[in-house]
Amino acid sequence: MSGTFRSLRNVNYRIWAGGAFVSNIGTWVQRTAQDWLVLTELTHHDATAVGLVMALQFGPQMLLLPWTGFAADHFNQRRLLMITQATMGVLALALGVLTVTGLVRLWHVDVFAFLFGCAAAFDAPVRQTFVAELVGDTDLHNAVALNATSFNAARMIGPAVAGLVIAAIGTGWAFLINGASFAGVLLSLMALRAGELRPAIRAHRKKGGFSEGFHYAWGRSDLRAILIMLFLIGTFGLNFPIFISTMAVGVFHTNAQGYGLLSSIMAIGTMAGAFLGAGRKAPRFDLLLTGAGIFGAGCALAAIAPTYWAFAASLVVIGVAALTVTNTTNSLMQLSTAPEMRGRVMALRVGVALGGTPIGAPIVGWVANTFGPRWALGIGAVAGLIAACVAFVALPRQNPDTPP
Repeated sequence: MSGTFRSLRNVNYRIWAGGAFVSNIGTWVQRTAQDWLVLTELTHHDATAVGLVMALQFGPQMLLLPWTGFAADHFNQRRLLMITQATMGVLALALGVLTVTGLVRLWHVDVFAFLFGCAAAFDAPVRQTFVAELVGDTDLHNAVALNATSFNAARMIGPAVAGLVIAAIGTGWAFLINGASFAGVLLSLMALRAGELRPAIRAHRKKGGFSEGFHYAWGRSDLRAILIMLFLIGTFGLNFPIFISTMAVGVFHTNAQGYGLLSSIMAIGTMAGAFLGAGRKAPRFDLLLTGAGIFGAGCALAAIAPTYWAFAASLVVIGVAALTVTNTTNSLMQLSTAPEMRGRVMALRVGVALGGTPIGAPIVGWVANTFGPRWALGIGAVAGLIAACVAFVALPRQNPDTPP
């Protein structure tokens, strides 16, 4: 097996990918259900409330940054993943019980979003760097792209399943489904062949570990440009729960199934972007310029889309561009970083990409409430185009013959 699917030659990667796919479906079921619960059941179409939940869920990525990178670089990654995945599973089950029994309130969702975000903050950098333990550096770029393919294949299935579950038996059951899905990834972690893993060099414990990682990344022009781009797009562009839910409900007046379908349609684009990435031999910096530019243009098209299906088509374009940017930044940062620094650099990447959500999501939600969902998408368009300008300025400094 070669080319696009070459990482699947590795037994450990196949085991991991199977379990992760099951869990990813559950994750998308919960994300869709959570947004729908807040927007239509606990509030009267309040986009600001959705933005606050997003801020609480993604804020810990930045808040806990000094500790998440330290954990990824110092502790056994397989064991840490088992702890974080089990914690998120328990939280999903607890929120599901509250919702099924009719006891859930908006503040409950806020609290669970924050707790889930804390667990995810430790999970994300170690999950991304753990790929190198599974396949090594040679197939790292391909494995990152296949992980994204799995995540977005699940994105095609999960929201649609959520829409059906919500319509048939209620929102709470979607959370219970997600809680149960974590068994898939936990079983896969237990089934890995420990002797075939490729553990990275563990960093020595010392004070200032996080600041060392920050200065390492910020001192390099390529990594600095990537972090600025991720902040712009992550803070103001990757607010799809707000964009899609407010457009679905406020502009096109659709139901839960229609909303879930839009999220699944967007996954067609993200899957296409992931497959394109998997087929490339190596990541290239110029792809960031192309991806960010198309992302901005796609958000602009979505903002002026006259019909439900025109909006759906624009989501495909946005999905391809978003995955091109996120996958390329992931691979570039890992492959160009010293192994003992990867955990801290990747924690910084995740923190910047998602940690800006507490700033951007409430602003975008307020704009959607005050001026309309189309204006909120306009903010995403501007963010993408500014990020493309950052890549354009940084591109001449990159050596095309070597990794940046």
